[in-house]
Amino acid sequence: MAAFHPGVSAQLREYYQSVQEEGIPDRFLQLLEQLDVAERQASESTRIKDNAR
Repeated sequence: MAAFHPGVSAQLREYYQSVQEEGIPDRFLQLLEQLDVAERQASESTRIKDNAR
């Protein structure tokens, strides 16, 4: 049986809360936007090719 460690759940909640409050770095947001653009372009290209058939 696992040993009981008082306060662990409170520490985990506190850590999780601090991570949520950090926000997303600008560089990561830029990379996500670039990925979205590439996916839209690929989707559009595929749709155009499918319509040409």
